[in-house]
Amino acid sequence: MILQRLFPHPFLTLILWGIWLLLNNTISPGHIVLGAVLAILIPWLTSSYWPEKISIRHPWMLLLYVLRVLYEILVANAVVAKLILGPQKNLKPGFLHYELKLTSSVGIGLLANTISLTPGTVSCDLSKDRRYLLIHALHIDDVEAIKTDIHRKFEKPLLEIFVTC
Repeated sequence: MILQRLFPHPFLTLILWGIWLLLNNTISPGHIVLGAVLAILIPWLTSSYWPEKISIRHPWMLLLYVLRVLYEILVANAVVAKLILGPQKNLKPGFLHYELKLTSSVGIGLLANTISLTPGTVSCDLSKDRRYLLIHALHIDDVEAIKTDIHRKFEKPLLEIFVTC
């Protein structure tokens, strides 16, 4: 119980500590200690603002998800560059409503941010009932294909990773 109070989000603590060390590009004792202190304090101080307890069902799938997102960002950059450098008359920007299977705030937030991180798409709004995400796409040929891709690449793995999703 004491450990849970000290580390309300242990996985987040580890991630923050690792990111601190990576950003500072050093494993000197001072940075190890400072990173650990910040990694413990930030989740502890903000735990009352978290809407729900996050439980990761498959941590390795989370790592694979991050790698997939990084890959999709690279691919989307190439696609967007091709679209932008090509004839502007071929662009078909527009909005689409994506029906969510995720129900948790954390899952929906991660999906919306993933969509916005991927060049060519931006999450714009969440419906009041939290069932639909409004997405703007730079180029829409087939709405259903975009929805299927979002579900297959991003939402389905999030449904499997998080217990609360």
